[in-house]
Amino acid sequence: MTSKLVLDNIAGRTTAGSIAVVAEGNGTTTNLQQGLAKSWVLASNSAGLTDSFNVSGGTDNGTGDYSYAVSTNFGNANFSAVPTGAEDNTRIVWNKARATSSYRIAFTDNNGTSQDAANAATAHGDLA
Repeated sequence: MTSKLVLDNIAGRTTAGSIAVVAEGNGTTTNLQQGLAKSWVLASNSAGLTDSFNVSGGTDNGTGDYSYAVSTNFGNANFSAVPTGAEDNTRIVWNKARATSSYRIAFTDNNGTSQDAANAATAHGDLA
């Protein structure tokens, strides 16, 4: 027998925005709200958005340097933005900057020369 749960909203009983989920082994819990990605982007090597969530646009700041504006700001700049390349080239990628309203990533080759790259990033943190 299969079950189907249909909901429009999930709220915690004691804290509406926080749901604890029992983790593997039943010994610990994880917070569902804290574990969700709050923003993600897949973009071309000109910061043109291919697909995204909570990203209002991209900016090509120069060779291998891209910024993404978020639609709903983060509560502070202490969020995790995890960038990655989205093509079959060897690149080194890092977070160049984070602000409540955006994040910026950059790419170089193995020699430290800035290089364009199709890219992706996921951000986790508290929204404002």
